[in-house]
Amino acid sequence: MNLSSLDWTIIFSFFALTLIIGVITSKRSGSSASEYFLSGRNMPWWLLGISMVATTFSADTPNLVADIVRKNGVAGNWVWWAYLLTGMLTVFVYARLWRRSGVITDLEFYELRYSGPAARFLRIFRAFYLGVLFNILVMATVCLAGIKIGSVLLGLSSIQTLLLVALVTVVYSALGGLRGIIYTDFFQFGLAMVGSIWAAIVIVNLPEVGGLSNLMAHENVAGKLNLIPDFADRKNFISLLIIPLAVQWWASYYPGAEPGGGGYIAQRMLAAKDEKNSMGATLLFNIAHYALRPWPWILIGLASLVVFPDLDALAKAFPNVEANVINDDLAYPAMLSFLPKGLLGLVIASLIAALMSTLSTHLNWGSSYVVNDIYKRFIKPEATEKELVNLGKICTVFLMIFAAVLALFLKSALVAFDYIILMGAGTGLIFILRWFWWRINALSEIAAMIISLVVALYFILGHEALGFNPLEGHVQLVWSVAITTLGWILVTLFTKPTDQNVLYKFYNIIRPAKAGWKPVVTQGVSTGAIKESDVNTGRLPLQILNIIIATFSIYAALFATGYFIYGNGIHGLIAASVSVIGILFIFMNWSKMSQGD
Repeated sequence: MNLSSLDWTIIFSFFALTLIIGVITSKRSGSSASEYFLSGRNMPWWLLGISMVATTFSADTPNLVADIVRKNGVAGNWVWWAYLLTGMLTVFVYARLWRRSGVITDLEFYELRYSGPAARFLRIFRAFYLGVLFNILVMATVCLAGIKIGSVLLGLSSIQTLLLVALVTVVYSALGGLRGIIYTDFFQFGLAMVGSIWAAIVIVNLPEVGGLSNLMAHENVAGKLNLIPDFADRKNFISLLIIPLAVQWWASYYPGAEPGGGGYIAQRMLAAKDEKNSMGATLLFNIAHYALRPWPWILIGLASLVVFPDLDALAKAFPNVEANVINDDLAYPAMLSFLPKGLLGLVIASLIAALMSTLSTHLNWGSSYVVNDIYKRFIKPEATEKELVNLGKICTVFLMIFAAVLALFLKSALVAFDYIILMGAGTGLIFILRWFWWRINALSEIAAMIISLVVALYFILGHEALGFNPLEGHVQLVWSVAITTLGWILVTLFTKPTDQNVLYKFYNIIRPAKAGWKPVVTQGVSTGAIKESDVNTGRLPLQILNIIIATFSIYAALFATGYFIYGNGIHGLIAASVSVIGILFIFMNWSKMSQGD
């Protein structure tokens, strides 16, 4: 495409402002590892919440949503909408616990909760597996989206796109640390939201689409509008709704939606001023992530079915795009090519912002694992703060290089999403229960990781190597969850529990509900290791009530927007009323929920 001078001015202004923020925050961020990776633990809830949602607002997310809508309709988005349940569990249960732990990274948790060589192995293994291998895979999917955007909208080759994005992202991420990333996220999220909403309005009203009413009535779109999968289509109803809501949300690990919190979401919670700000940040993130952002992407995905009804149409419209890049997720950047001058530059800048906000967080988060959980813990405990910060900057560069190289071999955001879900299937429940069941130990988690990975590789590679017919994705997920969960529970029951003194220390710091810790609490109180006044009976009924109400409120807000777009005002008003009543209830109980035990 031929971009105007106005488009290029907007794009380069965005790059310049991003770099300026990195430079301004570099001096303070370089003062210590805690400052570099946790911004001094003094961030307010609203900045952290926006940073969380900006990170998950990646350039591959609109592509993924367009891919889902084109293949499975609007209801296909339940594969990620179901993770709202995980988010609400984190808000009302785990946000306070993570902030209370006082760790620098969530992997430091392992030696707080478990004991012996297994705990040390688990920490270093997870640091490499999540911080390096898994993290690189996620960043590669983000880079893949950048490649597709660059090829369609800027006419750049894959390597040119990667070089441009990687250079700017690495510079401001390495200079500013988490503080610079959080400030930049705030600016980038605002730009990304304005760009996506404005683009959706313009695209829906293109002559090729014919406005909202024509879009809703078009033969390629009419069958894609259901908010809930059709009950009559048993296969899709089970795979798109039942499995995500019944199994996937609690059983699978996915970055940004980890059961029990974790990853860069835990990093933001650990950077909060206090427990109340940690909860507030996570609640804001979930509201924005599920209720505010999806519809512009959905509308553009639906509009693409009118203009580019199949992959042949996409390939014909963009003959210079590499053949391996042509897939349904290309439809999103393809539709953006219709935008007028000026707006096109703004939208491209917003997509680059989304891309860079995600990459910068993953770079900082991944390097924090390498620095804190491998180098400082096992290689050089006496390392100076300056040395740790410099190593973090070096890790940032190398993680970006590896992710960019891997991106050249990926084809589809949805395929990568399915692989990531499958690789973590069955591990989620252990992340939820390890805070509340004293019997879980380090070997439980090691077994869960190994079993889950082996089963995933069997399903991903086995049909080619062994010659069997591949199972459908949701069937693979259920089998993976069942095998992995059974495996780690058996390992838990047949191995020794964590050292008693470590359990006492963990309980005194975290103060989890007594129910799952009764043997530890009873013995601890009798020996004086735990004060009876510190025993927490828990607020589980109130927490569950808030989780249920908040979940229905956010889903109602999501549905209300959809109903209004579809022209169904009555259902829209009902859903909006449900959402408002639920949110009011949450705020009425907020002070009680955010108070210390």
